[in-house]
Amino acid sequence: MKYICLAYEDEAILDALSSEEWAALREETLEYVEALTRSGHHQASAPLESVRTATTVRVRNGRLSATDGPYTETKETLGGFFIIEARDLNEAIQIAGRWPSARFGSIEVRPLADALRAESRYGAPS
Repeated sequence: MKYICLAYEDEAILDALSSEEWAALREETLEYVEALTRSGHHQASAPLESVRTATTVRVRNGRLSATDGPYTETKETLGGFFIIEARDLNEAIQIAGRWPSARFGSIEVRPLADALRAESRYGAPS
């Protein structure tokens, strides 16, 4: 089963790392991605630019609005994602728990749906 892992980070903490600390964390992350690729778990990953570059788009009553910044105010913001193949949720949690930036933020693990359900978006099929 495929899982998306959303890496939430506190930009202030990562920005406060010294050049050496950042280089070590970056190298550790790239090595982990390579290990996941070799093991067949890695499907895709990408970092995101700073939340300061985000625009939130909504359509209400047929009108489009775009607001600078993220939807909610929070210290931790979505910093990137990775998609993995795992046997089950337990294995996905173990893989996500070894992602280096999990020490500075959190990783949300969610199964990817095979398709958009016809019955309902989130509710259990009836």
